[in-house]
Amino acid sequence: MSFDLADVFRHMQPFAMAIVAVLAVMAMASLSVFVERLWVYYKSRKTSRKFAAKAGGLLERQDHDALIKLADEHKASHLASLIAGGMRTYVAARKQPGEVPPLELTRRELERKSEAVSADVRRGHSILASVGSVGPFVGLLGTVIGIISAFQGIAAEGSGGLSAVSAGIAEALIVTAIGLIVAIPSVLAFNMLSGKSDALLLALGQSKGEFLDYLENKTGSGATGAGAG
Repeated sequence: MSFDLADVFRHMQPFAMAIVAVLAVMAMASLSVFVERLWVYYKSRKTSRKFAAKAGGLLERQDHDALIKLADEHKASHLASLIAGGMRTYVAARKQPGEVPPLELTRRELERKSEAVSADVRRGHSILASVGSVGPFVGLLGTVIGIISAFQGIAAEGSGGLSAVSAGIAEALIVTAIGLIVAIPSVLAFNMLSGKSDALLLALGQSKGEFLDYLENKTGSGATGAGAG
């Protein structure tokens, strides 16, 4: 007895076909998220390196307006987005001093911006996690319904034996297999992207700390110079 997968699909019950269609949609969603996130992380790292190479000199010259303009030109960089938000707040606070020191306002803005960047970096991860966790159960649902249908057919026809239920059971188990085929890559993709996003956010956190250190040193130097004058 040969196993013909195409023949199984041709004779698959409507409910099982609906389950397969749902799993196909889940697979496409998972794949699209994985590819899109990989591209975003690649562009962010590449653009951030270009931004950082030019930003250092602008910071040393204290050309803050040019730094903001440079960041706006590197929109794909999460680092540029973070630094631009902090620098805009710092420049505005220096021009219009208030009760809260510019450095503290900048620190608060960087914290808010970091949360927004973190949400953007992790965008789509929940889809991969959902597909990886729910996929097997969706396939299992098709399997359970398929086996129930197979045994209902036996009861209706009054015949038994393995040959009477083999087609229905094969159809049911194939749905489970498809669910696993969809779920396993999604879990692997989720773990891979989680590692990349964690590394990216760690680097952004370090850059944020270095940027605040720079502002503190400049503020301290300015205060010292003013006091000495």
